Amino acid sequence: MRLLLILMLLMSFSVEAGQHRSYKAKAEFKKLHYCPSTGKPKGRCAGYVIDHIKPLACGDADSPSNMQWQTKEAAKLKDKWERKGC
Repeated sequence: MRLLLILMLLMSFSVEAGQHRSYKAKAEFKKLHYCPSTGKPKGRCAGYVIDHIKPLACGDADSPSNMQWQTKEAAKLKDKWERKGC
């Protein structure tokens, strides 16, 4: 449990200064869009991450309407180029 809390804290620092991640928005997204690999609204989603369609780093919203399920492989590719467009 402590490891999970530490990881969540570290993940929140990956967003640039002045921005924060809303875990409430993420939970709401999961309620509306079940995990593609498990079909469940809670728990881990093997092989997928929740992606911001328009990056937070570019000043866009941290809301369910700006989120999508994305494969981990696609997320790595997108992360390489998406901030260049800010």
